[in-house]
Amino acid sequence: MEEKKIRGRPASLYPVQTKYCGGCGHGVIHRLITEIIDEMAIRERTIITNPVGCAIWADLYFDFDSVQPPHGRTPAAATGIKRVLPDHLVICYQGDGDMAAIGTAEMIHAANRGEKFTTIFVNNAIYGMTGGQMAPTTLIGQKAATAPLGRDPDAPGMGYPVKVAELLAVLEGSRYIARGSVTTPANARKTKSYIKKAFSAQVRGEGFTMVEILSPCPTNWGMEPVQAVEWLESAMVPVFPLGEIKNTLVSIKEDKV
Repeated sequence: MEEKKIRGRPASLYPVQTKYCGGCGHGVIHRLITEIIDEMAIRERTIITNPVGCAIWADLYFDFDSVQPPHGRTPAAATGIKRVLPDHLVICYQGDGDMAAIGTAEMIHAANRGEKFTTIFVNNAIYGMTGGQMAPTTLIGQKAATAPLGRDPDAPGMGYPVKVAELLAVLEGSRYIARGSVTTPANARKTKSYIKKAFSAQVRGEGFTMVEILSPCPTNWGMEPVQAVEWLESAMVPVFPLGEIKNTLVSIKEDKV
């Protein structure tokens, strides 16, 4: 029987060895983004902005234009790019330490203004590149380099996990907010549908769109990859529920993937 190739590397994804840790979700997320860009045939009109953190490596893998803004300033850079090049697909690719900490003001005001770009928000509940410090999204009781006994909301400076998707959903400028994960093939497919819907909305000229993606970080969680996936599903998903959180898009027809 003649063999037939039915799936290969997306053209928008460079054929290079990954720098990410074993079990990290960034690689899967990169694959989803590039598959969609190829399906939509918009690689030549795509620009990604990726700041400090594990996201800073994204331009090593994406075969399209990229800009690296200062830590937390990605939404400001994306705003400028989108206003100058409104026919381009502009993506913010941010981690939780970047978007929900130093970049909080940038993110909230960009969403409130209804800036017409899409944010891919990778939430692994910890600072990844810098050594596993407590992030704004770290769970109650979760241990981190700066919270060795676990996050305690009553301890000075710790507080509660920031739910970014729910925070942005109440802003009138946001049009589409969803949260997915990449722990299973089914979850990855669902997350891909969210990303494609957000990208399609941006191409149509609608307002701010964001897809939050729960992603394992075995290295800084101190777990094996399989254990990290299990912990994400048992501990993170109850705090950060999956699904579409806000959808006020003009087109209600779900994009097929």
